[in-house]
This record gives sequence, C-alpha cells and structure tokens, in this order.
Amino acid sequence: MFGARPFIAALNSFVREFHPLSLPPMLRANYARELFSWLLLPLMLGAIEGGTMAIIVKKMFGSVEGLSGDDLDLAVAAVSAAPNVANLSSFVWAALAHGRTKVPFISWLQLVTCLCVALIAFVPVSPSGLAILTLLVIVARIAWTGVITIRTSVWRNNYPRANRALIAGKMAIIQAVMLAVAGLLIGEAMDIAPASFRYLLPILALAGFAGNAIYRRVRLRGQRRLQRAERDGRASVASRMDPRGLIALLKEDPLYARFMWWMSVFGLGNLMLGPPQVIVLNDEFHTSYLEGILVTTVIPIAVMPLAIPAWSRLLTRVHVIRFRSIHGWTFVLAAGLIFAATLAHSMPIMYLSSVVLGLGFAGGSLAWNLGHHDFAPAHRDSEYMALHVTLNGIRGAIAPFLAIALYSPMAHAGYGAWFFLICFFVNLLGLVGFISMKRLIPGSETATPARIGTAS
Repeated sequence: MFGARPFIAALNSFVREFHPLSLPPMLRANYARELFSWLLLPLMLGAIEGGTMAIIVKKMFGSVEGLSGDDLDLAVAAVSAAPNVANLSSFVWAALAHGRTKVPFISWLQLVTCLCVALIAFVPVSPSGLAILTLLVIVARIAWTGVITIRTSVWRNNYPRANRALIAGKMAIIQAVMLAVAGLLIGEAMDIAPASFRYLLPILALAGFAGNAIYRRVRLRGQRRLQRAERDGRASVASRMDPRGLIALLKEDPLYARFMWWMSVFGLGNLMLGPPQVIVLNDEFHTSYLEGILVTTVIPIAVMPLAIPAWSRLLTRVHVIRFRSIHGWTFVLAAGLIFAATLAHSMPIMYLSSVVLGLGFAGGSLAWNLGHHDFAPAHRDSEYMALHVTLNGIRGAIAPFLAIALYSPMAHAGYGAWFFLICFFVNLLGLVGFISMKRLIPGSETATPARIGTAS
C-alpha cells in the first residue's frame, strides 16, 4: 500500500478540477452540460478518427479481390485526409450559421455525424463497400467541421478569456480520454473478430446520440446580441462567406495572413506523416489492429490529458504566435522519431514518437480552437475561424496524397524511411517561421505597428 494514499489524493485533486464548482457560479450550468456531452460524443467520434479508420481500411480491405495495393493506399490517404479535407466546408457552415441560433445548429450537425457512423457498420467488405465507407467518413467529417467552426462562438460568448483556455483544456482532456477509450475498444474488438465493427459502431453512435441530447440543453449567453452583431454593419458584409471573402480577410489583416502562411507550411509537414506511417506499420512492422491503433490514435490521445493543463496555462499567458514558436518543437521531434523508428525498424521508438505526437496534439487542440481569438474581434470570430479551418482543409486535401506520391516510389526504391526526414525539415521550416514572427506580436515592445493589421 506504500504510495497509494498520495496517488489517490492526487487523483481526487485532478478529478475535482473538472467539477463545475471549480468555476465561477455564472459559468457552471453551461460548463456541466458541455462536460457531460463531451463524455459521450467522442466515443462516437473515435470510430472515424483518421488514424483508427486508416488502420481499419488498410487491414480489413487488404485482401479484397479486385482491389489493388495502390487503390487501397489511396483509400488510406483519403480516410486519413477526411478530417482535414472536410475543413474546406468551414466557410459554408459559417455562412449558414450566420444570424442563427448556434446551439441548435450545432446539435443538428452532431446528429448527422452520429448517423454516418452508424451507417458505416452496414458497408460490405468489397471495392464498392470501401468507396461507400470513404464517402460516409467524409460526410461525417464535413458535418463535424461545422461543429468545430461554430462551437468557438459558443465558447467565446459563454466563457470569459480568463477562463476560456482552461475550460477548453478540460473539454479537450475529456475528449482525449474518451477517444482513447474508443480506440482501445475498436482495436481489441477487431483483433478478436474483424466483423465486430458491425455492432460496435452502432453502439458508439448511440453514445453520440446521448451526448447530443445533453448538448441541446446548453444555453448561449448573449444569443440575441450576437445575432444583431452578425446581421448589422461590418459583420453583415464580412459574413457573406465565400472564398473571395476569405481572401479579402487575408489582405485586411496582414499579421493573421502571415500567421496562416506559416501554419500552412508547418501543417503540411504534420499532415504528410499519417498515411505513410499507417502503410509502414502494416507492410513493414506487420502490426495487429490494436498495435496499429495504439501507435496512430490511442497513445497520442492518451498523452493529451497529461499535457493539456500545462499548454492551457501557457496559452492563457501568451499570444498564440509565441505559443506556436514553443509548441512547434514537439512535432519537429515527433517527425524525427518516426524517421528513426522506420530506419531502425524499432517499435519502441515508434511508440515514443506517438508519445511526442500526443504532446503536440495537446497544445495543438487548444491553439486550434482558441488561437484566432488573439486576432479576431468578437463579431468576426466565426469568420476568422472559418479562414483558419478552410486553409487547413486545403493543405489537408493536398498533404496525404502528396505524401503517397512521394513515399511510394521512395519505398519501392528502398528509401521509404527517408520520406519522414522530408517531413522533419518541412516542420522545422514552419517552426522557424513562427519564431520569426515573435517580434510582431501586438503589445510587445518590438512589435512593428505597420505590420500588425487591423483586427488584432
């Protein structure tokens, strides 16, 4: 029993941090509803996590007659890319949600996602079934992109900045834990019986429906005021969210445009890692469902709750540009470790790379949801988020297929491991870009006013 009491005390303290009583009274009701909804929704979402679904596609459809290896690898790239390609729809969701009540809108999008997850259970294991599965994953991710895009307005209006990063961190921790649980369930079940996805996915979808029922009770503070702000004046013009409007925003706010450029470079390197890693795990390491899902999903996501509190405290204190210049080192190191693991054919190093990726995902999840707040005025929040998400969708549509195009010939020539070194240098270039921007941070002594833009 030695050491048990301090551990239990620390665990109790950790759990108490999530209790609504840890927040000011006016925030507790909405926080409690969101917290319980995010205990259930991620179980559903875990079924279509990019890494998890890529492993399922690669292994479950690997021996299907009439399906070539190249076609299968393209399908792996497609389901890996789906979460990011779907981000191209963000400006559409921002436009559709403009002037409307946000929580009901988000609720309908959650329901569409749950329905798609349930339908995946009925696809046949055939070339046509793979096409239908890929389509359902993409549709589910498009709907979920709307949730992400619009949810940030709910958070901004319901939680003041002093509490926002910590609350977002708590939500991200809960989501990470439940995504990891879903990944473990799927991996273990698929190893026991590959056909288990036919009953497991509907069960996970039911958890999502239950989470949605709880989320519908969230109340958006200042809903009418926000609707008026979106419909009036400058917001009404800016909200006509077509691609030209997003380009206009880049011209209007040069600091945000420069930040988005370096995010695109940095993100390209990250998004290129996934599909070749899945192929390496299956073709070279010959991992089981569970081992593959551990590397691509469970370990990174399980690490996130441990790292998110530290990242949230940092993001609360500093501008997102400075945050990215520190946080970016995690992805640079992770790419280097994947290169080393593949070169040395070492599963321990591959597992270590997953741990480091988890550290990166932890900080990235916070900066993704909250970083644009350091640039956007309140009434243009969805517009800035839509731009961020759309640009991520563009690089997400390019990176996985570019990765396969580069990796396949390198692998056939016996140099597949060296592909990950390319990702390492692309990530490093993006990090250097963030570091170069630190002197432009609004409010810093070395900031250059002419370069800051109008919406800081």
